[in-house]
Amino acid sequence: MNKNSSNIMALAPNTSNKRETVCIFGTGDFGRALGYKMIQSGYSVVYGSRSTQISNLIPKDAEVLSHAEAAQKATVIIIAIQRQHYNFLTPLAEILRGKVLVDISNNLKLNQYPESNAEYLAQLLPGSKVVKGFNTVSAWALQSGTLDASRQVFVCGDDAEAKQMVMNIVRTLGLTPVDKGSLLAAQEIENYPLQLFPMWKFPIFLSLGLTAFFFFYCLALDVIYTYIYENNNFSFFIAITIPNRVCPVMALILLALVYLPGIFAAIIQLYRGTKYRRFPDWLDKWMLCRKQLGLIALAFACLHAVFTLVAPLRAFVSWRTSKGIISQALNNKTEPLNHTTAWISDSYLALGILGFFLFVLLGITSLPSVSNNVNWREFRFVQSKLGYLALIFCTAHTLVYGGKWFLSPSAYKWYLPNIYMLSLVVPCAVLVVKFVLIFPCVDKPLTRIRQGWERNPKYSE
Repeated sequence: MNKNSSNIMALAPNTSNKRETVCIFGTGDFGRALGYKMIQSGYSVVYGSRSTQISNLIPKDAEVLSHAEAAQKATVIIIAIQRQHYNFLTPLAEILRGKVLVDISNNLKLNQYPESNAEYLAQLLPGSKVVKGFNTVSAWALQSGTLDASRQVFVCGDDAEAKQMVMNIVRTLGLTPVDKGSLLAAQEIENYPLQLFPMWKFPIFLSLGLTAFFFFYCLALDVIYTYIYENNNFSFFIAITIPNRVCPVMALILLALVYLPGIFAAIIQLYRGTKYRRFPDWLDKWMLCRKQLGLIALAFACLHAVFTLVAPLRAFVSWRTSKGIISQALNNKTEPLNHTTAWISDSYLALGILGFFLFVLLGITSLPSVSNNVNWREFRFVQSKLGYLALIFCTAHTLVYGGKWFLSPSAYKWYLPNIYMLSLVVPCAVLVVKFVLIFPCVDKPLTRIRQGWERNPKYSE
């Protein structure tokens, strides 16, 4: 037998080695999906149900018994029923004594009850070992083999041995257990599936607010101003031109906002002389959503690239080009190539391409499937060193492209600066302060602080 065939046999599951029996109370969608997944993983599954009649929806290799009979066959019992039906468990208290009860329930709204469902179950059955788990995984994820869904399963419980048994089951099913500590964490775990993009709210609202501001800012300067003072109707700018100005501005500002909290953190640590004091809450929340800010910035950068690529197809660009050609023909004069303009054009395009490439690289390395395959030093190098390089390229791209308007009086319509000038404020401030922070006289004490040195040790208490 060749080497390849032996590898294939090694990867095939050994269905003859049956694992322990697991009991599931509840034959709903999730209970059936979980039971089917467990049978695939080698477990014997017995369902506890009010009706012991076999349904064609139940996995064919599973057994269906009454609740009392099913509980006696297993050490681990998964409670796949809603909290309002927990009262039927009280008469089974003696049978369930010493058993591991896995509460997988969720609620309809955040903090629906004073205590978590798992804590309530532990109060009903004080002789059992209650563990919270599996509530963050959907029946669809189990049925699809978790290939297209999150593999993380949050687990918590007061009994370490019981929690370890549940985590072993999670691993056997091909999922990733995450130990969240004691049963006090159950409330947080139960609230987690009810939160709609919890880490995305601030980045999305900030992005929407800034986008609306810059859109109406450009609308006022490029459409309303030209219509009032120049009698030109450029209302069609709303479709392509204005979005293609707003998108790069948003991408640059949001990328700078990814690195700005790190600047604040460094300044605060230098001022305090220690790393053992908490940052302000606003800074903590800001730092936790940096990944989301970066991904939204990447989305704006991609939109800018698409808008730029379709620009030559626009009727306005064709009209302006043909108008210039006709003007030269009528005047019998050919405009010579302006090498300065050509250099500027090629330079800002090259800087934009390099910046966009690094931007995409940052986005790729933020994916869990990629970040899990690099060590911390490699991840930090890409996200920090190459991230700042991307910010430098993108800032330089904007400076070279929009720098000609800084000293041009015509750029200040209604005495307001051009949108590109506004976009440079935050990234330039970040880069200037970062440049100061890398000076040896500043970097050395900051590095010592981050390694545990304290200027005043009393703050470590």
